[in-house]
Amino acid sequence: MPKSLRVRSETRLREQHDQEREPNVMYNTQRLFHELQVHQIELELQNEELSHANAAASSALEKYTDLYDFAPVGYFSLDEKGLMVELNMAGAVLLGVERSRLTGRRFQLFVSLKDRPVFQRFIDRIFSGSGKHYCEVELLREAQVPFWAELAGVSAPINTGSPRLSRIVVSDISARRLAEKEHKRIGILAEANRELEKEIVLRTASEAALKKSEERFRKLLQQSRLLQARLRIMTHEMLKAQEDQRKKISRELHDEVSQILLGINVQLAIFTKVAATHPKGIKRAIGPVRRMVERAVKIVHRFARELRPAMLDDLGLVPTLRTYIKDLPKRKGLMIRLSADPAVEALDNDGRTVIYRIAQEALVNVIKHAHASVVNVSVLRTPKNVSLEVADNGRSFNVARLATSEWRNRLGLTGMRERVEMIGGQFSVVSKPGLGTSVRAEVPFRSERKGARGLIKATDVDQDPDKREE
Repeated sequence: MPKSLRVRSETRLREQHDQEREPNVMYNTQRLFHELQVHQIELELQNEELSHANAAASSALEKYTDLYDFAPVGYFSLDEKGLMVELNMAGAVLLGVERSRLTGRRFQLFVSLKDRPVFQRFIDRIFSGSGKHYCEVELLREAQVPFWAELAGVSAPINTGSPRLSRIVVSDISARRLAEKEHKRIGILAEANRELEKEIVLRTASEAALKKSEERFRKLLQQSRLLQARLRIMTHEMLKAQEDQRKKISRELHDEVSQILLGINVQLAIFTKVAATHPKGIKRAIGPVRRMVERAVKIVHRFARELRPAMLDDLGLVPTLRTYIKDLPKRKGLMIRLSADPAVEALDNDGRTVIYRIAQEALVNVIKHAHASVVNVSVLRTPKNVSLEVADNGRSFNVARLATSEWRNRLGLTGMRERVEMIGGQFSVVSKPGLGTSVRAEVPFRSERKGARGLIKATDVDQDPDKREE
């Protein structure tokens, strides 16, 4: 630098000498004068450079002051006790106090009580080591208005004889904390909304299940009421049928058995007279009495068979069915085929009775209503039950009408079903146009009975269901 100034000074001095063109003087005096002029020029150049440097320094200081004071964050210089040594205008604005009133005050006074331990640990970390440290605390403006701030601090370089300082940058993060809080609240609301949606789905499913259950129970209640009504009607009809049966038995006993017994009494009186007057005519006189007694015995046997055939207990189910089919009245033009498995006799007494009564009632219905030409009766044994089927080729009927009030006075099929279900069996009726009707009953062995309920199944509807009933 001095060499450069020397060269520039000499250059400028030569230019001046060329302009003045003065005569030479003594060499030493001239040399001394030359040096003085060079030194003067050097001082002028130095002064010019210092002026430029001072202007540049002033401009830089002004820029630095602007950057420091009007930065978007607060700058604080704190000592180890937390006293504010320096701060910028932004820092004073953050704390809401004039900068001149903040210098020398403790920064902790502007920290909320709950966060002062956090701030103290932050200061300790800055002075105990190197590197940058951060913390978030709640600060209080002079009017005790709180706001959240993020503090970033480093330890300032240590100069000889100067106290240790920390440089702290303070940023207002209230908006960010509010946004985080709002985001968290939105997350909580979203989670609550998802839970609510799940609850709505569950409640909707529960409501649908409840409605379905309610509809099911309503149907069950309706069916129960219908069954109760049918049960009452059945009870009334059964009592009426019992009373009609008693009247029939009473009438037949009076009209047939009583007349026969009265005739026997008359014949016995005649026989007494004949025996007294004509002893040889006793044999001829006793013949009518014997015939009347035989007739009475047959009538009593018929009554007994209709009430309960003794053959069912003595000989079994298959012989009883054969005898009943053979003696069945009004069967002209009707072919009845019986196929039976002797193994069905393993069924207990209640089961045999039910099978017999079902076959009896089904055959009576066929004769009365079916107008059939062929009836197939099959009794077979399976591992768990005995199955009966009575199938005819006659007219079909609407099975669905069995559950309506239109057929409430018909006890045939309903009575069959009740008999089978009473011992845990299953009963069904299938009737199709052109194919006739099949009555099926399955009666389990005593060890297999679990109280299963039967079902009358409606399949196809006859074109003219009124032609056949029961």
